[in-house]
Amino acid sequence: MSAQTFPAQQQTPPGLTGEMRPRPDHGEDSYVGASRLEGRRALITGGDSGIGRAVAIAFAREGADVAIVYLPDEQPDADETCRLVEDAGRRCVLVPADLTVEDEARGAVRTAVDGLGGLDVLVNNAGFQMARRESVADITSEDLDRTFKTNLYALFWVTQSALEHLKDGSSIVNCSSIQAYQPSEPLLDYASTKAAINNVTVNLAAELAERGIRVNAVAPGPIWTPLQPATQPPEKVEKFGSDTPLGRAGQPAEVAHAFVFLASEQTASYVSGTVLGVTGGKPVF
Repeated sequence: MSAQTFPAQQQTPPGLTGEMRPRPDHGEDSYVGASRLEGRRALITGGDSGIGRAVAIAFAREGADVAIVYLPDEQPDADETCRLVEDAGRRCVLVPADLTVEDEARGAVRTAVDGLGGLDVLVNNAGFQMARRESVADITSEDLDRTFKTNLYALFWVTQSALEHLKDGSSIVNCSSIQAYQPSEPLLDYASTKAAINNVTVNLAAELAERGIRVNAVAPGPIWTPLQPATQPPEKVEKFGSDTPLGRAGQPAEVAHAFVFLASEQTASYVSGTVLGVTGGKPVF
């Protein structure tokens, strides 16, 4: 795939897919399943758009029923993702919730389990960043609360509740980031949460091994999702991803395969405690 530049654009967080130019590729026309998740039931936070939508499509085409958690403002994206999952012949459970609120985060798991009839795979993908600032002095307590509660607190709350339902052979896949390894100054708080997620992943993998539950993470590089025009200055959007060795941003569809690999017992039955980079060539070690 050749290098690509993006037109300058900006949205209000959390951002919507329909307003992006160009539209991201979530694998709508390209992902072909191979029954790697047949009969599994998966909960994906932030499953309405971006990487979450691509994972939902891939999981459905691999044979899984899917529940997606999303903010109420993201309903149009959630409806489209649901349609794509159902077009694959799988069940989709819509779970609008604000994961920065503990009761809603835990309630989202209960709603998903009720709708799916159980739970086998948890994908902690929901995330927030804000890059429209110049120094640490610009990070407010409100910024910290939103970033840490979305990226880290919610992961704990959702995982704790999901563990009441996950059994031997289940899998948890967290969403880390290249920012955990090569942090950008404007993303200090976001990068901190992603480094923490790496540690959570390794520690949980050790704790849950005796229960037969695998825990891994995917660390994406710059991926073209609504989070970018919603949180980056327009001039940075134009050059988004150009600093990678491959010279371009990735598409959500290019990340989904990593989540399938780690979630599936067919492909990753002996993989736990790993962070798998999908970064366009940037190192994750």
